[in-house]
Amino acid sequence: MQLAQNIPAPFADLEQAFASQRELSRAEPPASLTVRRDRLKRLLDALEAQADALVAAMSADFGHRAAHESETYDISGSISDIRHDLRHVGRWMRRRRYPVRGYMWPGRAAVLPTPLGVVGVLSPWNFPVYLALSPLSAALAAGNRVLLKPSEHTPRTSDLLAELLGRAFAPEEVSVFTGGAELAERFASLPFDHLLFTGSTGVGRKVAAAAAKNLTPVTLELGGKSPLLVTPSADPDDAAARCMFGKLANAGQICVSPDYALVPRARLSEFVERASAHVQRLYPSIVDNPDYSAVAGADRLARLEAMIAEAEQKGARVVRLGASGSGKLAPTLVVEPTDDTRLMQEEIFGPILPVVAYDSLDDAISFINARPRPLALYLFARDSHERDRVLERTVSGGVTVNDVIYHVGCNTLPFGGVGASGMGAYHGEAGFATFSHMKPVFYQTRLNGRALFETPRTPFRQAFGRFFRRIV
Repeated sequence: MQLAQNIPAPFADLEQAFASQRELSRAEPPASLTVRRDRLKRLLDALEAQADALVAAMSADFGHRAAHESETYDISGSISDIRHDLRHVGRWMRRRRYPVRGYMWPGRAAVLPTPLGVVGVLSPWNFPVYLALSPLSAALAAGNRVLLKPSEHTPRTSDLLAELLGRAFAPEEVSVFTGGAELAERFASLPFDHLLFTGSTGVGRKVAAAAAKNLTPVTLELGGKSPLLVTPSADPDDAAARCMFGKLANAGQICVSPDYALVPRARLSEFVERASAHVQRLYPSIVDNPDYSAVAGADRLARLEAMIAEAEQKGARVVRLGASGSGKLAPTLVVEPTDDTRLMQEEIFGPILPVVAYDSLDDAISFINARPRPLALYLFARDSHERDRVLERTVSGGVTVNDVIYHVGCNTLPFGGVGASGMGAYHGEAGFATFSHMKPVFYQTRLNGRALFETPRTPFRQAFGRFFRRIV
């Protein structure tokens, strides 16, 4: 690769690292199973050795992050994905035989999973370890070299990731670059063989535009307003309990957090009461509670408070479930906000739950379908006909039925968005496929029917051509 001239630092190091990885990816044979497993084991060992330090770094970056959340979601979630990749990469790498039509016998067809080359990963701040290391693991399992750009909004965690990965890998295997938005823009403009970005829809559009200049394929894991739908047959107490558990994890700073709840009008008061009771059970206090995370950044906290104030000013009933302070925003239910409020127009990304009443299930489905495709849909229904009706008539990146977020943690399922909530998917075998080229190969044999299609077109060949049209 020919580097541009007069590149400012630290961009020169970034482009040099990319050029080196790209050159080696073209010059050396594809990574063997032994090499891939070795890289995954090194990644796992590095993570396990620095788990406690990473938990501390994440808490410092957030202002306070519940240790059990960092341990469960970022550390254990990453370990689970890496171990899953380790167990199955040998099977995923195998050549996959495909059938051939009778007229092509005795030829054979197969697909060979092939490394793409150099993969770029742009990871976000809300799960700064998991959303960096899970795609890294998938890319390494697929035999690629990787450049990682973690978020500048969690600087301690990003620096620690750079340090531990720098010790575990040679630069030509994995390189980490830390920096701000300008570095991220430069990163996205490199001609990667694949680029994965996790973040907001607005930034995702910019990443896709930058990648398009190089025809770089992208996986975009974005967000949006993921609805939680309580059908008439659902248990509102169970739905409220599971909803609030998922909504308040990481203080709502999750791209798949329930963004609003749709509840039958006759059950609205009951749902609000049960949700309030479950919050009191989960978090009897807020400010001094080590299990409740802070909002990461004063600007984000101010945005959330402004959204609540606007909804209240426009007539919504606001139920504050505790006192806020020390960077923490108390769980807040906003009942029946108007559709023109920011709470109903923007992804919330905080511990605020709008609760909206509906009159019929068709109305609820229409409400969901009138909005951009969500990253997740949470459906609470005990009646199978209601369940199947909603599943058939809505489109979302993924669905969890009678719970929240579990489809993301199930790493045998693909995870990804659709429409404004993203494109492409990864996790498990889907991640291996995303970061591989599934190369189709046809194996011709010495004995074959090629002569029947050659010229000159004799009467026999013409007759065969007419017969061929009938059997293809």
